[in-house]
Amino acid sequence: MIIAIDGPAASGKGTIGKRLAAHYGLRHLDTGLLYRAVGKTVLDAGHKLEDRQAAIAAAQSLDLARFDEAVLKGAEAGEAASFVSAIPEVRAALVGFQRSFAASAPGAVLDGRDIGTVICPDADMKIFVTAAPEVRARRRAAEYRASGKTIDDATVLADIRKRDERDSSRSASPLRQASDAHLLDTTNLDVEAAVAAAIAIVEKR
Repeated sequence: MIIAIDGPAASGKGTIGKRLAAHYGLRHLDTGLLYRAVGKTVLDAGHKLEDRQAAIAAAQSLDLARFDEAVLKGAEAGEAASFVSAIPEVRAALVGFQRSFAASAPGAVLDGRDIGTVICPDADMKIFVTAAPEVRARRRAAEYRASGKTIDDATVLADIRKRDERDSSRSASPLRQASDAHLLDTTNLDVEAAVAAAIAIVEKR
């Protein structure tokens, strides 16, 4: 079974993806980490995020195992991911890895922004997770504070809105809800309620 979960930043798709994978005994891939790793590689090498060739080279030689997930979850990597993920050649370089992961037994849950539309268009189940920008900003700010960073909600909200615009307007695999995806709005749901709602969607199918 392949479950595709898409949605904007801080909508809850990553947490839901992990919990669904554990619930059904499937493997899980947060595809956003791939793009965060590419962006971090570009920055660590001293290149600008606008350097297309550096980003493409990083994607083609990506070794996710050498990264600390906590670092990739940081604001810098997140911002970098939003830039490099708009480069068609970067996305093309990572398609094979994602599809291979999804196809391996016993199945997988993948979360990202183009899973149901591009990576796994024939997934058994598709869920599009969303939430109001203000709510997503509060969630992301809380994550940053929990990791020891000082940041205000207004700054995070501005970043969320910019990322939404870049993700939805890019020419390569823009963020959008697949026509056959189930919409799950987590604006007024806590983690447990959101996960329960996702399980209910899968079970109904």
